[in-house]
Amino acid sequence: MGSVLALSSGPGHQNWPFSTDPPPSRWDTHPAHWDSPPRWERRDGRLPNPGSFHSLHRSCKDVFPQQIEGVKMIINKTLSSFFKVSHTLHLSAVSPSYYRFHVEHLQSDDYSKDKDAPALIGEMDSSGSLNAHALLHLSERVRARTVFQTQQSQFVTWQFETEYRGNDFTAAVTVANPDVLRESVILVAHFLQSVSSGLVLGGELVYHRGRAEEGGILTLAGQYSRPNWVATLNAGKGGAHASYYHRANKQIQVGVEFEASTRTQETTTSFGYQMELPEANMVFRGMINSRCIIGGVLEKRLTPLPATLIMGAFVNHRGDKLQVGLGVNVG
Repeated sequence: MGSVLALSSGPGHQNWPFSTDPPPSRWDTHPAHWDSPPRWERRDGRLPNPGSFHSLHRSCKDVFPQQIEGVKMIINKTLSSFFKVSHTLHLSAVSPSYYRFHVEHLQSDDYSKDKDAPALIGEMDSSGSLNAHALLHLSERVRARTVFQTQQSQFVTWQFETEYRGNDFTAAVTVANPDVLRESVILVAHFLQSVSSGLVLGGELVYHRGRAEEGGILTLAGQYSRPNWVATLNAGKGGAHASYYHRANKQIQVGVEFEASTRTQETTTSFGYQMELPEANMVFRGMINSRCIIGGVLEKRLTPLPATLIMGAFVNHRGDKLQVGLGVNVG
């Protein structure tokens, strides 16, 4: 259901195939409209805004297939121009089965409608866990985000984020799980600066304070982008995360990721690709990594029906395990 640890952009791929972690919520990451258009689209001579720190590796990550296992059905329904709901039913023999209800209320001003910006998002599953997410545009440059998460009857996350976007820089501050009685808090600060039309430099500072421990982690980040490819690197005390995204043509995209963690003393290299077949209304995503995991997900649009068929399989050759999934997305 998400974690405060997701605030840090430290290395370590979450929800790898065959992991024991539960599947992430649909809003676990920042909405796509928080990101700026590709940097090479700016042609007015000014340095562009670098976008959000959370989206530095997004181009590469979107190429990789999402884990699918068991049988899943998602039904989406638009009740009005500002109100959307969805129902998710997941049956699995590996992880607990669940039902999830998801609702979105969109902002009514013209700017937000053009960006399709969700203002309020709520989610509840069959175990009683609740997620609440509010995204507000306080001004043209200032955005605020609030997240509350419960695990059944226990509060697990409450965080507040403010982001300011200048002409050529982005600064953000997040306060997570402040507790006066336990004297604990997590503070996260992000800063990105456009140095040139293709180069972005910045960093992230994560500070944690509790009764038994106190510490901070500094991570430096850099990204260089061209019209057809993007290279990104995060490096700090916690490890390193490097990615390379390349768009070969309109149908084929590839991505390579390298992740190293000083905490687990592990490194992982992954290769992913996405192939679109517009004539067949199909999209295929595949991946292979250094852990001997091979997987692929095929999405087929069932025209003229408003439904998408999703089929996926992941094989762990080292662990001799197989996961197969089938899903239908309606609406």
